[in-house]
Amino acid sequence: MALIVQKFGGTSVGSIERIEAVADLVVKTRQQGHQVVVVLSAMSGETNRLINLAKQIDTRPSSRELDVLISTGEQVSVSLLAMAIIKRGHSAVSLLADQVNILTDNMFGKARIAEVAATRLKHELEHNRIAIIAGFQGRDIEGNITTLGRGGTDTSAVEIAAAIKADECQIYTDVDGVYTTDPRVEPNARRMSQVTFAEMLELASLGAKVLHIRSVEAAGKHNVPLRVLSSFNPDEGTLISFEENDMPNKVVSGIAFNREECLIKVQGVPTGTQYLSKILKLFAENGIEIDMINQVNHNFEKIDYAFTVHSNDYLQALELLSEDQAQLGAQNISGLQAVAKVSAVGMGMKSHSGVASLFFDALAQENINVVLVSTSEIKISVLIDEKYLELAVRALHKAFLTENG
Repeated sequence: MALIVQKFGGTSVGSIERIEAVADLVVKTRQQGHQVVVVLSAMSGETNRLINLAKQIDTRPSSRELDVLISTGEQVSVSLLAMAIIKRGHSAVSLLADQVNILTDNMFGKARIAEVAATRLKHELEHNRIAIIAGFQGRDIEGNITTLGRGGTDTSAVEIAAAIKADECQIYTDVDGVYTTDPRVEPNARRMSQVTFAEMLELASLGAKVLHIRSVEAAGKHNVPLRVLSSFNPDEGTLISFEENDMPNKVVSGIAFNREECLIKVQGVPTGTQYLSKILKLFAENGIEIDMINQVNHNFEKIDYAFTVHSNDYLQALELLSEDQAQLGAQNISGLQAVAKVSAVGMGMKSHSGVASLFFDALAQENINVVLVSTSEIKISVLIDEKYLELAVRALHKAFLTENG
């Protein structure tokens, strides 16, 4: 008998019919002799509906009150699933974040989980009940409701799995695993049976939507086995493995992309690391995460910086920089929204030369210019004009995963 955490996303519980289907999946797992804890998102479209309501009141609503509002979506889905499971003759209980003591920081809208107290969950498991927990939410030290940001239910599931020492955390979604790239962009994309944790961390951070980046980080931190499956056609899915030796010998495993990037330029800054430090501190204090950074020196007298931030943070980042322009010594601050990032990821990059050459040759053949470049041991990322994104994805997939795959 195993202890399994099963997470179901919004499309998996998007209607009463889907909730009934999820109930059947959960009960089937229970009938196989396993203990089950379920973590749910709100029904598909519900969070957007609630946000739209808030914006009818205020186009920039209070972040605290917005969290209070949108956290109600999960309360609906967990209670409905509990009803469906009880109807099938099994004991189940729905629980909100404060009932299982999911403690977070107070960064409303994108809070991070600090601790999950497992006492209540262990009590429910000891009494042979299926615990159904509201994902995406927590409470800060003052008892305020917080939410974890888009995709945060994945993170909830992994942190809960770690707290109760689950044997596996299964992420059920509307796709049947992790693909070499998005099949909606490249029809020749293939599902991977396994992918390493390091590769999945890169793919998630670079825009792959299958798993939330913080959930992958949490899985690595706590060594939680992850599996991605479809709630519509469940099979073996994709296993996120911590064993590199078990993986197929691929130079590149996947092509990731992200449309939600914006470019910010801070030009004519005096030399001296203290100015870059001020910029980074300003962003950090306001919870703005920077992705790519580029620096250009002009005869060691002036420096131009280029940053990419999430599109949700773009206007705030520009506003903060403009307010502090004099202190930063910058001659000009500007931005560009019509950009996107595309990346190639693979453990094989560590031991194969010529990957960068093939990467840029594939883009050059399609006359796609590059704005920024970022590399690591197992990835190459570039910022390009957004209108060329799908063309770039197909070109790179062909270069690495079709002809050589």
